[in-house]
Amino acid sequence: MESVRELGDETLKKIAHELAESLRKNVSVDWAVRDSVRAKLRLVVKRILRKYKYPSVKEEAAVALVLEQAETLSTEWT
Repeated sequence: MESVRELGDETLKKIAHELAESLRKNVSVDWAVRDSVRAKLRLVVKRILRKYKYPSVKEEAAVALVLEQAETLSTEWT
């Protein structure tokens, strides 16, 4: 995976941990259906990716994947 080579395993671990914590704190019961909540979560994810200089070319795909995974996991968080 190209992102792994560019950022390294340790940076990706930090990103994953920070994403999980931020999403867990910001997720609400109906986040999957409310556009405003979904938009807020997208911003949270984008800020974290930019903080760690995640490749901008791959950012949209990464955001979509993170939100998809968060939607799946959110039942355990709420």
